Amino acid sequence: MRRPGPLADPARDELDPDHITVMFTVAHLGYADTLGIFRDVTSSFTYDMDTQELSDVQVSIQSDIMNSFHAGRDRLVKSKDFLNVSAHPQITFVADGGTPTSDTSGQVTGFLTILGQTMTFTLDVQLNKAAVYPFGHKRFVLGLSIDATLDRSTYGMTYGVNNGLVGDTVAVRIETETETMQRD
Repeated sequence: MRRPGPLADPARDELDPDHITVMFTVAHLGYADTLGIFRDVTSSFTYDMDTQELSDVQVSIQSDIMNSFHAGRDRLVKSKDFLNVSAHPQITFVADGGTPTSDTSGQVTGFLTILGQTMTFTLDVQLNKAAVYPFGHKRFVLGLSIDATLDRSTYGMTYGVNNGLVGDTVAVRIETETETMQRD
């Protein structure tokens, strides 16, 4: 699908802050998964719709703006036992490419930094829709669903892993819309 008019070539896209949800789930005592959501996320990337070429991916998540819908649990997740938000206020992901697996899906492998630890990390990306927004700003918008998993112990978060209180594997889901920025 080709972008309209002067945006036909690779264009810079930015997350629409009003249409982003970064959520995670992790097992609690083996009974059920607990949900958490990050709300302060910024991101941009360059993408060519025709060639599916992706570059200059930059994502930043404010780790202290997290909600698990329970005040005590929020304090624990933000503490030194988990995200240590006072020392590490941001989670970042950077990448300089991706690998298409179909016309509307692919993988983006880059570097995820949590708690000052940077590791290779892969996102599974699904392009849901690419079109001019039907009202409001009328910009070209990409709708994306993104999935990934990580073992939190890899980043030094070992609280509750050995005794089974909290699962090690964290499932991440991102639902977002991006807006193509106008060129000069």
